[in-house]
Amino acid sequence: MSISAGDNMKSAFPRICLLCAIFILFSCDKKPDMQTLRLYAQAGELYSNGKFSETAMLLSSIRNFPPALVLRAKAEYFSGDLDKAEKFFRQAAKQKDNFFEAQLYLARILREKGETEKAKKITETLLGGNSRDMRLLRFAAALALEEGDSAGASVFLDQAVDICAEGAAVLLDRARLRWISGRGKDALDDLSRAKAILPWDTPIIRSINQLEYRITEAMQ
Repeated sequence: MSISAGDNMKSAFPRICLLCAIFILFSCDKKPDMQTLRLYAQAGELYSNGKFSETAMLLSSIRNFPPALVLRAKAEYFSGDLDKAEKFFRQAAKQKDNFFEAQLYLARILREKGETEKAKKITETLLGGNSRDMRLLRFAAALALEEGDSAGASVFLDQAVDICAEGAAVLLDRARLRWISGRGKDALDDLSRAKAILPWDTPIIRSINQLEYRITEAMQ
């Protein structure tokens, strides 16, 4: 029975959470105890399995551990409790390490509540330092479209497309390396993924097709 990448990620999530939490334990002034770390890891597993209400409930007793605060805020958001999510994201945004993600979610919440101008203001602030974040660009494009600004939305989406093209180029480079290393099947997988994320017939697609043809011919 094969195990998918998603299954691997789900099984690894609690371990990753715990490792990250232990790192924070030794790097922060206010160190969480081991019970807090265990609860955080358990909550991470619940969250990865889509059990958002259970995640929020499990984390309700944790007050001074920022990663848990962010995870609880996300759980409240995906449970549909926007008021609680907003409360905890605002608290999380006060922490430097959590600022961007918390602010982006805040903008989403404000948009869903109909407070578009506030959402737009947060988005504009975030774009000043994160203009190449795919999530932010898509959100900015959605806001522009809602205001009837199709030209502005196009600008944001064009930037996102450029990032996609760069991702395809990285996959092409790795495919070449894998092919040289004798990993033809893995190389073909990279090329397939590269083609899937390209938005149109760009020059790089010819390089991808040429390498795919060479590998396929050699493997027959």
